[in-house]
Amino acid sequence: MTAVREVDVLIVGAGPAGLAAAARLAAAGAGRVEVLDREPEPGGVPRHCAHGGYGTLLHPLTGPAYARLLLTAAGRAGATVRPGVTALDWAGALSLHTVSPDGPETITARAVVLATGARERPRAARLVPGTRPAGVHTTGELQRAVHVHGQHIGTRAVVVGAEDVSYRAADTVRAAGAAVVAMVTEHARAQTAPARAADHRLRHGVPLLTRAAVTELLGHGRLSGVRVRHQDGRTAVLPCDTVVFTGDFVPDGELARRARLVLDPGTRGPAVDGALRTSRPGVFAVGGLAHPAESAATATRDGVHAAGAVLAHLQGAGLPPGVPLSVAPPLSWIAPNRVTPSDRLPYILRTSTELTRPVLYVIQNGRVLHRERLRGARPNRTLRLPADWTHRVDPGAGPVSVKVS
Repeated sequence: MTAVREVDVLIVGAGPAGLAAAARLAAAGAGRVEVLDREPEPGGVPRHCAHGGYGTLLHPLTGPAYARLLLTAAGRAGATVRPGVTALDWAGALSLHTVSPDGPETITARAVVLATGARERPRAARLVPGTRPAGVHTTGELQRAVHVHGQHIGTRAVVVGAEDVSYRAADTVRAAGAAVVAMVTEHARAQTAPARAADHRLRHGVPLLTRAAVTELLGHGRLSGVRVRHQDGRTAVLPCDTVVFTGDFVPDGELARRARLVLDPGTRGPAVDGALRTSRPGVFAVGGLAHPAESAATATRDGVHAAGAVLAHLQGAGLPPGVPLSVAPPLSWIAPNRVTPSDRLPYILRTSTELTRPVLYVIQNGRVLHRERLRGARPNRTLRLPADWTHRVDPGAGPVSVKVS
């Protein structure tokens, strides 16, 4: 028999966004706040990341330490965190069917926060042909194997990608005692800080193959190499026993799709406004689900920001739905992707091509709401657009678009 319970706020996902929202909501007296996570341990991606870069400049932390900090804050505030619980499907507008080792359960809430995060697309989804040997990983699988389970991964690795997460993967490969044979990117240069790229190339001796792609995996039983094709048509085989596919994040949005929430074509996650509300009243989307591939700090900020909107919803405060906000190529996506005059959350953008000192325009019905010159833009690097222009938005004047020239 399925148990049935009620809570005030149900949060799906115990990563940085979900835990930050839970801590803020519980501390603000939102009632019974419960966080579900299908993993056996809460904390999200940071708990697999043994490297630094989390926390603040004055209080730097490793990923696991950051996850523990957020978990402790949520617990002290009074939120209930339940790992090992999977949300299967919707039982109603604000109800979810769940299952855990204790059996099935249906949980109904006054508000639901989806914080299910994002994941890297695996080799199969990237349509890389070849055999199916051992030694093929995504960054998340690699970090879990090395930092959580202490597994041996091989001796020679090729890293596919050259963005921030790719260099973290290269660090993990070295931490496991293996050598990085090469990093391969289809772009003209690395999409990370120049100092980091130079450090890997000069101090660690890692070649960066630009304008190139891995087109085939070789080997039976165990990976023996990868075939690389350059944009000029040249091909080469890199001998290796491990390959790590990095980046190319997509939202983990099965619950959003099953809820038939309106999805944004750019982020491929739920369309959200500046309060991180989705198209279903009472359902919010935060963190990597709303904008894949962003940092844990950004996800945490989302959770804190969404908590205020959830509290307003619980108190019966209504907000205007906002107008659609979109981008024009070569920009790839923007989040949030609906806008109201009262929005204050900064916007996050991505570009598909490298831009040199572009001018960014925010336009509504032919009227320029904001103009800003950027120092530059690269694929897989975050651009930020402040929200200090949103008061100029006319709710009745149609969609808002963001363009560069």
